[in-house]
Amino acid sequence: MDSSRPALRLFVLHHAGGSHLPYRHWPAELPDTWDVRLLDAPGHGFLLDQPPLTDAGRLADFLLRGIEHELTCPYALFGHSMGALVAYEITRRAVDRGLPPPVWVGVSARPAPHVAGPGNGYHELPDAELRTLLNRLGGTPDGVFDEPDLWARYGPVIRADLRLVETWRPAPDAGPLPVALSAYAGVEDHSAAPSRMAGWAEHAQRFLGLRVFDGGHFFFQDDAGPLLRRIERDAAAALGMRRADSGVMEVM
Repeated sequence: MDSSRPALRLFVLHHAGGSHLPYRHWPAELPDTWDVRLLDAPGHGFLLDQPPLTDAGRLADFLLRGIEHELTCPYALFGHSMGALVAYEITRRAVDRGLPPPVWVGVSARPAPHVAGPGNGYHELPDAELRTLLNRLGGTPDGVFDEPDLWARYGPVIRADLRLVETWRPAPDAGPLPVALSAYAGVEDHSAAPSRMAGWAEHAQRFLGLRVFDGGHFFFQDDAGPLLRRIERDAAAALGMRRADSGVMEVM
């Protein structure tokens, strides 16, 4: 094996209103044989100067173009909340375009496509109500709510993300993804309850299971360790499946 080639390249996709920052410590806490890449959507993080995208398909296209040249080794996608549906769309596009599909996909805190239902119109709420909602969900720094200048800057980006999530609909004829997939949920997450996350089993040819953690929508916010260890085990299992499949193909 080429020692310069990572065992796995993991792309991490952030939640609505977020960026790579809450995940910045993940590369150091995952195997050193992995190449962990933290992606930002336009209008977020390192791409703060770009206008946000309000369509999941366009965002998936944008991100796939950015990583396509890096799909030269086994790779995986992990997405939390908005990031989960974008990971789904990236995988669908990679398959449709004849690109290498991910070895593994992890979806967190996002109901399965067929049970997600219509949006709640959160992106149209008055500012005060939207701030209350976001504060209850967690995941947004308190300063954004407290400082008028910060809210003026980030409020529209958050609304754009919520619009993306609430207006997204999967392709009606989409079959299961030809990948291994794991789902992750917080037991107290009312927006993506474990019962709604379990439906992901219908959307992947190899469903590795639903993993339920203590906490709400951002169940890993205080301690990401349990989630990261589970990601490590699930992705390693998917890599093992790939190697076993390759061995069968070579024998045949």
